[in-house]
Amino acid sequence: MDSRVSELFGGCCRPGGGPAVGGTLKARGAGGSSSCGGPKGKKKNGRNRGSKANNPPYLPPEAEDGNIEYKLKLVNPSQYRFEHLVTQMKWRLQEGRGEAVYQIGVEDNGLLVGLAEEEMRASLKTLHRMAEKVGADITVLREREVDYDSDTPRKITEVLVRKVPDNQQFLDLRVAVLGNVDSGKSTLLGVLTQGELDNGRGRARLNLFRHLHEIQSGRTSSISFEILGFNSKGEVVNYSDSRTAEEICESSSKMITFIDLAGHHKYLHTTIFGLTSYCPDCALLLVSANTGIAGTTREHLGLALALKVPFFIVVSKVDLCAKTTVERTVRQLERVLKQPGCHKVPMLVTSEDDAVTAAQQFAQSPNITPIFTLSSVSGESLDLLKVFLNILPPLTNSKEQEELMQQLTEFQVDEIYTVPEVGTVVGGTLSSGICREGDQLVVGPTDDGCFLELRVCSIQRNRSACRVLRAGQAATLALGDFDRALLRKGMVMVSPEMNPTICSVFEAEIVLLFHATTFRRGFQVTVHVGNVRQTAVVEKIHAKHMGSLVAACGI
Repeated sequence: MDSRVSELFGGCCRPGGGPAVGGTLKARGAGGSSSCGGPKGKKKNGRNRGSKANNPPYLPPEAEDGNIEYKLKLVNPSQYRFEHLVTQMKWRLQEGRGEAVYQIGVEDNGLLVGLAEEEMRASLKTLHRMAEKVGADITVLREREVDYDSDTPRKITEVLVRKVPDNQQFLDLRVAVLGNVDSGKSTLLGVLTQGELDNGRGRARLNLFRHLHEIQSGRTSSISFEILGFNSKGEVVNYSDSRTAEEICESSSKMITFIDLAGHHKYLHTTIFGLTSYCPDCALLLVSANTGIAGTTREHLGLALALKVPFFIVVSKVDLCAKTTVERTVRQLERVLKQPGCHKVPMLVTSEDDAVTAAQQFAQSPNITPIFTLSSVSGESLDLLKVFLNILPPLTNSKEQEELMQQLTEFQVDEIYTVPEVGTVVGGTLSSGICREGDQLVVGPTDDGCFLELRVCSIQRNRSACRVLRAGQAATLALGDFDRALLRKGMVMVSPEMNPTICSVFEAEIVLLFHATTFRRGFQVTVHVGNVRQTAVVEKIHAKHMGSLVAACGI
């Protein structure tokens, strides 16, 4: 790796975890174990214990928390047992915020026993009845044959259970899209959300641009949002068939909100604002196969690491390159990911089975980094990315979500609009608490440090009306005749009980990745804290502590 990358990732921003693993990670089963199939080791006490360390016949023991449930079999349960199973499914769906994964043919300790075909058919029938009872649908993700102590073939089936959308309570994941200019970010999003392949000249991206100069130059300079839905059966719901945003929301059980960020270096501040303000669950780093790691790719990768945003990589434009060129780009990415500064384990996705495994591993381990190679023109491997996004579970558990919802209301103001016959409208993310129509909040701080009272008239999520907004969700709030001139980006709307205060001087622990000049007293910087973007002056630098500096800054 060249000196610039070494300087960028030279031991800073190290995420937790063990040492990087050499080579790409092999496809593994859910929960971090190896695939269920393949040769086994010696048998002991009537059960295959699997002497080969790289292919054990076990999954990790079933966890009480989380949305993954192991079931050996579900054959003709009694009425009491059936009601107990339904209650259990409700718990798993709650833990997964509307999604659960059932492993049929697996004991609670993780032993891969498998079922005969007739027993598996009966178990899936019972699972379907359970899902109907709770208002959900089931989708078979994959099946595996296991070599158990039996003469008849035995299988393990992995099933996705997903709630049917009800009162807009769909699972919403936010994905920030990063990458160098001209790597194909907007084109890929256009293909995913519009349902039509690109013509090779950027037709798919035209619907995403917000300004005329973006259309003329083909380069994104602002932050735009696009949605991709999946229904309860795992089918894609997008703008194809002339659907509107409202219809997509109504038909989807899971919504992927893409945050399209700028790739050009002169819009880097806008990209940083998008990463810090909109609190993405994960990031998609796009790399062009023909140019490799170039331009702002390293900086975007460094930002994701510094902000501890999990990310996966998509290598685009594979239709323009020879296979050897694509392989060289993938190897280059693997070398960078294994560096001490990144400390990631690359996992190349080449099949649907790999995509399912990658989604589960990605949610369970922050070090796993899936890599996709696809084309927005030919559509090669595009379905694998859709499978990954469909299976990708929420990266925050239900307990964290409940704790945030129990706090006082705090809404970050990121955008301000004036809508005819509606009045002033603000867009942003609810970072804590619950916001309802008619709530009385205060907004600020103003230029003199005050907070002003206002009332929430109506709420919209993904351009559809919504009565209740919960922590972690993005929305627009109508404020009626509130004076727009009193608002600015970076303000917060909070509950009056919070008694908010302001500060103009603060201490920050910083790590210099690289810098062209000397960082000293009096140095002027731009501070990004959540949705706040503010200039500041370094007033004092304290002693070096644990490889970092503590600086006192004044705004």
